[in-house]
Amino acid sequence: MTHLSAHREALMPYAPLQSLPADIVARARGVRLACFDVDGTLTDGRLFYDHAGNESKAYFVQDGLGLKLLQRAGIEVAMITARASLSAEQRGRDLGVEVQIGVGDKAVALRALCARHGIEPAQVAFMGDDLPDLPALAIAGLAVAPANAHPWIAERVHWLTQARGGHGAVREFCDVLLAAQDHIQSTLAGYGA
Repeated sequence: MTHLSAHREALMPYAPLQSLPADIVARARGVRLACFDVDGTLTDGRLFYDHAGNESKAYFVQDGLGLKLLQRAGIEVAMITARASLSAEQRGRDLGVEVQIGVGDKAVALRALCARHGIEPAQVAFMGDDLPDLPALAIAGLAVAPANAHPWIAERVHWLTQARGGHGAVREFCDVLLAAQDHIQSTLAGYGA
């Protein structure tokens, strides 16, 4: 037995839905559009500025793959941020994901996306971490926040991830959506598993 096979035997199978309440799984089954805040959700919320005032942020690669996996499973994806962020625009381009920057009212943006896609807010998941996200979280069928969300947000969402923003929270949520909609086997098969 190789070291890798011994390690695999020691691990429990990854089951994203295992500890989730039935109502969260039911909400996740109906999601057709998944929207994500950027700062504090897709990033850890820190902003870096160079000597010329240029901003940079770090994005977690596994979160990006999670967004692509949702798209492949037929779930529309959008990034919605209140900040005018060039790095968010670039990250969206890299992933082929719609990005809306400088959004003053995320609920208005979410409703417009619903109208464009012909769906109801009950079919939308929104993930955010702070007060600018609250209007969208309040109307989404599934409201989610990363583990390190501000307490006012954490107490108002349907579900909190175990991972922190910018450290796998988005991927954790994407895995839940994929599992709830029975896309895990096809996702793994696409990578030869």
